[in-house]
Amino acid sequence: MNIRKHALLSATALLALGLGLAACGEEKKEEQAAAPAAEQPAAQPAAPAAEATQPAATETQQAATTEAAPATAPTGADVKVGILFDITGPIANFIPPMMDSVTLATDEINAGGGLLGGKMVAAVGDTTGSSQGAVDAATKLVNVENVAAIVGALMSGTTIAAANSVIIPTGVAQISPTATSPDMTGLADNDWVFRVVPSDAYQGQVLAKLTMDQGVKSVALTYANNDYAAPLAKAFADSYKALGGTIAAEVKHEEKQPSYTTELATLAKDKPEALVIIAYAGDSGLTLVKEALENGLFKRFIGTDGLRDNLLIEKIGADNLKDSFFTSPSSPKSEAADKFDALYTSKFQTTKDKIFIGQVYDSLMLAALAIQQAGSTDRAKVRDALRSVANAPGEPVGPGDWAKAVELIKAGKDIDYTGATGSMEFDAAGDVAGVIGHFVVDGTGYKEVGLVTP
Repeated sequence: MNIRKHALLSATALLALGLGLAACGEEKKEEQAAAPAAEQPAAQPAAPAAEATQPAATETQQAATTEAAPATAPTGADVKVGILFDITGPIANFIPPMMDSVTLATDEINAGGGLLGGKMVAAVGDTTGSSQGAVDAATKLVNVENVAAIVGALMSGTTIAAANSVIIPTGVAQISPTATSPDMTGLADNDWVFRVVPSDAYQGQVLAKLTMDQGVKSVALTYANNDYAAPLAKAFADSYKALGGTIAAEVKHEEKQPSYTTELATLAKDKPEALVIIAYAGDSGLTLVKEALENGLFKRFIGTDGLRDNLLIEKIGADNLKDSFFTSPSSPKSEAADKFDALYTSKFQTTKDKIFIGQVYDSLMLAALAIQQAGSTDRAKVRDALRSVANAPGEPVGPGDWAKAVELIKAGKDIDYTGATGSMEFDAAGDVAGVIGHFVVDGTGYKEVGLVTP
């Protein structure tokens, strides 16, 4: 997801509050220089910060970027890993199942001997789905909670904002489970920023091919003006036209407008076969689909992971979406995927329609394995250990194998983590190859009907 204020809670406390918020190489083991952050007292909850269009550096955030002593913890002490999620905002509907994955991984780690001889603690920060909220929450995780690594953020915009303002200047490894913006590949990040989903430069090509394969030769395209939608729309448009498709109209729209009837009239003018919407359902996607149907402008919709939200089915109805289809990062069939499915289902009933739960689990397991491999919470050592545990060669480990992995590390063995969502081979930019699935509406949820390659 490309799926690219301030309140911090422990994962346990967050779950107790009831997250009913209707919720994108080569082995490298040499150490790199880093500018780690200063150790600070334990966190205290703080009031949310005001949302801003561009993140502004507060006094606390400025302190986060100063060169200081490494954030290390004594062996046997609890180890904090930051969970930087977009808990409130346009993807709130996705969050509760993702937090269940955090719980699943945390419980497995602590039941399997813990982390560096102590317990692993998930310290949670809410970006509020905004750039400023991401900067505020990341600053507190780094400076106050003193986390050894960060999992998140989820949206591309919040991930990039946190990376540029806090993660990179301070020096702490960041693994996003869902941020897919192509802009992340070229970040001047000194190797601090990673993700476990493929770039939307790839998903755009896949969506174009799938659209042509479905016999749709003419579309209208609208996309939100944000870091997730704009690069994905460009990748789709370029690939679709190269394959012989026609884009009858293309309109960039602003998020959270009360109505899009003017934009829809423009998009429908030349009567294309379908409307491609690249946006979050919780921001503009739902309104666009609803108004298109109400005004008889479009009957078929094509979308990506941001639109593939159960909220869309709940509000629009499955019958109105029966000819629509979607793409989203997925996972190949594998023993690791089956093992994760069994582990998750045993605690949380089902994995059906719970988007990105495997990616969240994999991201947290990789962060913990890197800390264990580093033998320290020193942030530079953790970063440098990440490819060591993720990339071949090494003894294979996967979901449910925490205790086995710890024993292998203690014995001086290399490990190679293969995740619930596939191979975790990070390239030089911190990206993975990944796979993209083809989804359709099936009753009250979505059904994957295949994997797509460009």
